[in-house]
Amino acid sequence: MNGAGARRPRDGRSMWRAEFLKAGILRPFQSTGKEFKKMGKATEPMLSEFREEAATTKRVLERVPAQKLAWKPHAKSMTLGQLAWHIAKVPGDLARITQPDSFDVSQGSFVPPQPKNLEEVFAVFDESVRDAEKCLKEMTDEKAHGNWRLMRQERELMNVPRISILRSIMLNHWYHHRGQLSVYLRLLDVPLPVIYGPSADENPFG
Repeated sequence: MNGAGARRPRDGRSMWRAEFLKAGILRPFQSTGKEFKKMGKATEPMLSEFREEAATTKRVLERVPAQKLAWKPHAKSMTLGQLAWHIAKVPGDLARITQPDSFDVSQGSFVPPQPKNLEEVFAVFDESVRDAEKCLKEMTDEKAHGNWRLMRQERELMNVPRISILRSIMLNHWYHHRGQLSVYLRLLDVPLPVIYGPSADENPFG
C-alpha cells in the first residue's frame, strides 16, 4: 500500500521521457515560468515540442555527407542538398508567412535552391530555428486561434486557424521531410542517428 508520503509511480510516457533524456535523445527544457507568462498558452506545448525536435533534426542534418549534396535517388526527386535546405528552411518560412492573415502562393517559390556547401545549410537552419521560436513565444492566443488563409491570387485555397497551419506544416510537414532525409541517408549507406529510439546503427540504451 502507498502511504501518504509515498512516491507515485510514473506513467509510461514519463518513464520513456526520462530514459530519452538520459540517453541524450531529448534535450531538457527548463523555464522559470516567466517566458510562458509572456506568450499564449496555446503555443506553449508546441514551443516545447519544437525545441526538442529541432535538436533531433540538427542531429540528422549533421549526418549529411558534404560530397553528396548533388545526389538524388530518382530523376524526379530533390537532390540531397535541396532536401537538407528545405528542412532547414521550413520552420522559419512558416514563422514568416503566418505573421499576416494570408499568404498568396503565386508570390512564393517552392523549389529549394542547391546549396554550395553544408555551412550554408546550417546557417539557414540556425536562423530558421530562431525565427520559429520567436514566432511561437510571441504569439498570443487570439492570434493563434485567428483564421489564416492560403490564397492563389483572388482564389481562397484554405482557411484555417493559424495554430493549425503551424502544427501541420511547421511541425508535421517538417517531420515528414526529416523522415525522407533518413531514407536518403540509408540509401547512401550513412549510419543513421537516434531519432525517437534506436536506429539500426545506434542504440542509446545499449
